[in-house]
Amino acid sequence: MAQRVAVSDGAAGSRRTSRVRVAVRLRPYMEPQDEKREGPCVRGLGPQKLEIINWRNATETLQYQFDVFHGEQSTQQEVFLTSVKPILPNILHGQNASVFAYGPTGAGKTHTMLGSQEQPGVITRAVKEVFRLVEAQKKDLDGWEYSVGMSYLEIYNEKVLDLLSPGSQDLPIREDKDRNILIPGLTLTPLSSFTDFDTHFIPASLNRTTASTKLNQRSSRSHAILLIKVVKSQRGPPHRQQTGKLYLVDLAGSEDNRRTGNQGIRLKESGAINLSLFTLSKVVDALNTGAGGRVPYRDSKLTRLLQDSLGGSAHSVMITNIAPEYKYYFDTFSALNFAAKSKQIVNRPFVRETVLAPTITTVKRTREEQEAGGSGEHQNKKFKEGKKAEQSPSPPIHPHSSPDSSVLDRLLALEKMMMGSAERERLNLLKTVAQSRKEIQMLKEKQKELEDKANKFNKQNENESKDALLFKTDLPLLHRKQSTVAKPRKQQAVVTPLQVSQVQPLQQCAVVCKPSQFLDKKKKRVQTEVGQGKENGGPDPPSAVDVNWESHLDSALLEQSRRKILQTLNSGSLKDLKSLQLIGDKKAKLIMGWREIHGDFTQVEDLKQIECITVKRFSSFIKANILSSMGK
Repeated sequence: MAQRVAVSDGAAGSRRTSRVRVAVRLRPYMEPQDEKREGPCVRGLGPQKLEIINWRNATETLQYQFDVFHGEQSTQQEVFLTSVKPILPNILHGQNASVFAYGPTGAGKTHTMLGSQEQPGVITRAVKEVFRLVEAQKKDLDGWEYSVGMSYLEIYNEKVLDLLSPGSQDLPIREDKDRNILIPGLTLTPLSSFTDFDTHFIPASLNRTTASTKLNQRSSRSHAILLIKVVKSQRGPPHRQQTGKLYLVDLAGSEDNRRTGNQGIRLKESGAINLSLFTLSKVVDALNTGAGGRVPYRDSKLTRLLQDSLGGSAHSVMITNIAPEYKYYFDTFSALNFAAKSKQIVNRPFVRETVLAPTITTVKRTREEQEAGGSGEHQNKKFKEGKKAEQSPSPPIHPHSSPDSSVLDRLLALEKMMMGSAERERLNLLKTVAQSRKEIQMLKEKQKELEDKANKFNKQNENESKDALLFKTDLPLLHRKQSTVAKPRKQQAVVTPLQVSQVQPLQQCAVVCKPSQFLDKKKKRVQTEVGQGKENGGPDPPSAVDVNWESHLDSALLEQSRRKILQTLNSGSLKDLKSLQLIGDKKAKLIMGWREIHGDFTQVEDLKQIECITVKRFSSFIKANILSSMGK
């Protein structure tokens, strides 16, 4: 039976922090991709710095600094030696390592990870280096054995598919008690050399889902993850075993469907890719917050598998691929921001080591005794004789006594020890049961007390309700009475069709109103006229009203009202002007503007000189304000 053991502080696998290393690789400028001939929008400033044009201000640039910057002239060998090779020795000491390529579609992620036959990528070079390290360790004859295996999978439309077994279905993702991510049913192929790896990897790579888009002739439609597992076993006791894993991840690129022209199944694939990458950015944000909140690893299968790489126990390297053309500007800008945030994530690697527990040999000896012969009755007799001998005073053991008696004594002592441990376990179990029963009894008593308090409270409420009934009266409840007065009907304007008719004398059309009736209905008429003479686009007041209304008013009051209106027009503020009838915010501002240009109004009739105040509107204005002032 294997068990996990802690590693001492002085060992190579002691717990320590390891920040995620971020390398940025700039793809060479491709002139056919630059349709507007605008040139590159990104350039390097050194081995660790680069700058990109600020999209808010084209005269400014934004600078970024990472662990490594690989320019347009960098080779596959340089990328591997500076970014990937330093973390590979850790997997031979029971630690995990992870390398994944990130960036927009068409930025060169697959080229960085896979490469070509002339320029091998990170995967090929990393596996070669692992086998070289294993062979070097074997030559040292340090008493350890090494075994290497590989698994290869892809995440397509949120389904985990085994590329080494193309006919497999969606595989589940599990987590063991030690928080290690497992995929039950995933093929693990043992490897003996790099040639063996090449034999399995090349056909499996052809099973990966790819398609053509407007931005990339061979676009990856899934995330591919290659797992290299190295198991280091000790030949002699205590038979320690260390397991290291290397994750090599080629992520699919984020896509703008307006530029890729995706439709149908390509659109569905793009949606799944963008959703998983968005979840990846949420995981990075949650890890950078550091508030101890929930990290959404389970929101996507990609982040579930990268749980060990981001904020877990792996030595991680992220290679961010970017493109220099302006058509990729916002994709490049987003990728650089994501890389800057990922640089702050801290992992805590440790050695995964197991030790084989010592086996109990008593079972084997009893089997040997059974095979040696003797029925069960004979063994029972031996056991009883041994017990009798134990009860009777035993003679002193001489140093030259037979070995069988010493073996029998050791067996009896072991049996007593085992029986004693079982008895102790039984007593502990009885104590636990008794304590549980005591706690249950205490809970029942507390429940009973609470029920008694609840009954007392209910009785008290019933007594209070009875006392309240003593003050009950037979008077009916107060209700708001509905008004029985008929509401006056609002006047509705009736527009008669145009027709040819003889013009009657003006005196016959005039409506003579008594002063008393006129004053009684002043408010209603003023409201009607205000509603009809709205400032913004309302129709002009009807001219068929009494044109001789001034003749019914006292001339002194009329002149006083005019002077008051003129005074408001000349010295009134915006609020005072708006207090006049039929003067809104727009007309009040026009009046103040006219007053600033031409000076004070000499007479009220000067109001006609302001635009949008016609003769009809002026007469309605004078009538409404004079009648309003007289009513006050």
